[in-house]
Amino acid sequence: MPQVMEFKLPDLGEGLTEAEIVRWLVAVGDVVAIDQPVVEVETAKAMVEVPCPYGGVVTARFGEEGTELPVGAPLITVAVGAGADEAVEPEDSGSGNVLVGYGTDHSRTARRRRVRPGSAAPAATSAPTPAPAAVVTTPVVASAVVASPAAASPVVTGPVAVISPLVRKLARDHGIDLRALRGSGPEGLILRADVEAARRSPEPAPVAAPAAAAAPEGERVPLKGLRGVVAEKLSRSRREIPDATCWVDADATELMAARAAMNAVGGPKISVLALLARICTAALAKYPELNSTVDLAANEIVRLPSVHLGFAAQTERGLVVPVVRDAQTRNPESLSAEFARLTEVARAGKLAPADLTGGTFTLNNYGVFGVDGSTPIINHPEAAMLGVGRIMAKPWVHRGELAVRQVVQLSLTFDHRVCDGGTAGGFLRYVADCVESPAVLLRSL
Repeated sequence: MPQVMEFKLPDLGEGLTEAEIVRWLVAVGDVVAIDQPVVEVETAKAMVEVPCPYGGVVTARFGEEGTELPVGAPLITVAVGAGADEAVEPEDSGSGNVLVGYGTDHSRTARRRRVRPGSAAPAATSAPTPAPAAVVTTPVVASAVVASPAAASPVVTGPVAVISPLVRKLARDHGIDLRALRGSGPEGLILRADVEAARRSPEPAPVAAPAAAAAPEGERVPLKGLRGVVAEKLSRSRREIPDATCWVDADATELMAARAAMNAVGGPKISVLALLARICTAALAKYPELNSTVDLAANEIVRLPSVHLGFAAQTERGLVVPVVRDAQTRNPESLSAEFARLTEVARAGKLAPADLTGGTFTLNNYGVFGVDGSTPIINHPEAAMLGVGRIMAKPWVHRGELAVRQVVQLSLTFDHRVCDGGTAGGFLRYVADCVESPAVLLRSL
């Protein structure tokens, strides 16, 4: 007899606690192989296909698309072992036997059946024999107990003891809840006779539903999925981090001219974001206090040796912060290529959890939204974030004369536990100096 195995939502890493079902890749009655993806879930701002460690027939799915499940909650049950793939029924017309409920698909080749030791192969001309559970000569009314107001059976909360897809289809066609039945087969297995008996039983009188309360005004949007992850992270940052912000206007005319000169010589184009990222890594080398995190359990500040630079990217599914690993080892050309690659993957919704975690400092270019300034919230558990506004033509005093220059506003939000205002001001001033005169950066290269 097959064994029904329950597969639970696994810990997908990086401390994830829940996931939302985006799309089921299998249906009840499907035959799955070991490590075959069975569901696509969204968690930590990424889409992940979850493989099942069991091979056999899918007997139940837990949760509809859009349902949020905690780690450790049941996902599917699979009938594993001998006989798990023998629940087939011959069709009156068609080219072969298939799982009942899915029809005869002429475009598919026949699935190979396992033959148990000691059994003879059927002759080519013999008619297929239905599974024993599908043959019922006399309905056994006493073999099933239907839940009713007078005598209710305990509702099953775990896997339903059903193997045959025929039984599931019969119950589904007649609106019978298999969890309300008590099987008469071995170890409580629900047979076709049990479903037939439940179908012939009188239905309980419908209970009048209480009058629905008046719906409150306004649209209610569930705070879950990506929006829920963002809300939890930002709320935690506000609760735990005593942040402060300083800002400065900078003349970016020379930086834009340097970028134009770099791109004029051919080769991959250098983005403004890549130049600002390279300036950030140089500034963090001078002010390592801002590339750190606070260990509350040990009551210590941990200064980190590598700069894993996060950058904000807006996608159709919301704001995500991909991370460029070891940014301090990259030049502007390498940074441009990595920013482009991660942005493309993010917009396709294919970022892995590892691409979104482990950042040590964040660069937030909110100038793409056409705004000049902001006081961003630190990306917990980091210690600082540099914000960059739009670069636009403004009147500016240059070499003692009024001129039209390309001006940008820079803001630094930092964790006041890791440093004082002098350190934060020194960092921001160094960044502004490099923006105004890129030659300053050459001293640290």
